[in-house]
Amino acid sequence: MPATEQLEIETKYDVDEHAILPALHELPGVASVAQPVELDLEAVYFDTADLALASNKVTLRRRTGGEDDGWHVKLPSSGAGRLEIRHPLGRAVQKVPLQVIRAVRVHVRDRDLAPVVTLRTHRIVHRLLDADGEVLAELADDHVTAEIEGSEPDRWREWELELVNGGPELLEAAEPLLRDAGATPAAGPSKLARALGSRIPQPVEWTLPKKPLTADLFRLYAGAQVEAIRVRDPEVRRDVPDSIHKMRVATRRLRSALASYRPVVDREAGDAIRAELKWLAGELGGARDAEVLREHLAGVVAEQPSELVMGRVAGAIDDHLRAVYKAARVDALAALESARYFRLLDSLDDLIANPPLTGDERKAAKQLPKILEHDWKRMRKAVRRMESAEDPVARDHELHEVRKAAKRLRYAAESAEPVMGSEATALAGRAEQVQEVLGDHQDSVVGRELLRQLAVEVHLSGGNAFTFGRLHAAEEYRGEHSYQQFLELWPTLK
Repeated sequence: MPATEQLEIETKYDVDEHAILPALHELPGVASVAQPVELDLEAVYFDTADLALASNKVTLRRRTGGEDDGWHVKLPSSGAGRLEIRHPLGRAVQKVPLQVIRAVRVHVRDRDLAPVVTLRTHRIVHRLLDADGEVLAELADDHVTAEIEGSEPDRWREWELELVNGGPELLEAAEPLLRDAGATPAAGPSKLARALGSRIPQPVEWTLPKKPLTADLFRLYAGAQVEAIRVRDPEVRRDVPDSIHKMRVATRRLRSALASYRPVVDREAGDAIRAELKWLAGELGGARDAEVLREHLAGVVAEQPSELVMGRVAGAIDDHLRAVYKAARVDALAALESARYFRLLDSLDDLIANPPLTGDERKAAKQLPKILEHDWKRMRKAVRRMESAEDPVARDHELHEVRKAAKRLRYAAESAEPVMGSEATALAGRAEQVQEVLGDHQDSVVGRELLRQLAVEVHLSGGNAFTFGRLHAAEEYRGEHSYQQFLELWPTLK
């Protein structure tokens, strides 16, 4: 049975032993409350020795005794609630199954997982129904016993109101009703957090100073990219749409920051991390490139007059790029399971906790304009190399270098926005224009290479390659049009 996912949206309250549930049927939209269901649950929570999961607000448990027996992983969500991933129970008891570990691999890496807490819960479930009998929410009245090896058991009672088919307004309406019955907001975000208490390592709180140094801007921007990599990792493993692209962008932004901020970041240390980030982006790139090209070429084929589409053109392109995507995704997932990737994650943790700074303590307001000017000059040099290219192939290569330089300038400008404000925003916008125009050009170069390859294969097999030639010409026009757009845009940006 495959894993299932659901967004868990709930509120939790602490109550004493003598609290009595209020009249839940009086809540708006609730027509009745079903007969209560009693359950005895056992949940064994697993973590690393240093509680890496708990410190990142992630839980992994093996639950038995209820209606949802299995291995459960809960991840923070970008919106309300938490994402819960459920795997079948299976036979494993003391060892976490590999398919479960993958969901938390970005935090666990190659460290061992072991039981850290056992929670035994006597639960009474009250289901809140609407007039049609649909379950809007469930209120769980839990009597909890938490056991940690070497410590006395801890016991408490809590109410947990979780949405099923109801809206968030139900949680809002329930709060005053539950408070009037003696409930108070829960002491922790989860039963596990309450059980572990002060054992959970707390992240160091850091905010950007009012008058930041250049190094402070680097730390802020780099920290955001490292966090993005951590968030996207489990999404890539679950094949969430656009997750590979977003993870790849985070690696590129961080690589750019390590280069742009070389005046304040130790070059040797920074370049070592940049090399590993380049490797990771490359491992992710194959699947993403195939995904983009497949979508684009499908649209181009659909635009052709039907009488000019000779043979199984769309199908051949789709079959090829689907196979490329599948193989590239396998490679990407293998990279995410490698020791090399785990060590990169270790180095990113250290990059944020102990940035390899040079000791340059200049104010960001004075130094950032020089950093941005350096990246601007770098892009201008790339344009001059493109202008002196001796043939179309060399020109296409140099245009790709201009695009990469524009990305670096854009990312540097975005990182400067907290200090330079609208000036940096405007510069980032201009660099993004170059990036987008030349992105179309580079995509056309890649598309032409594929179309020529497929045309040769069709011809050698005795088929009609006419339409592939027509598509190649369309991509050639697209590339030339993008090039002309850049030539018109560039003088307005100098």
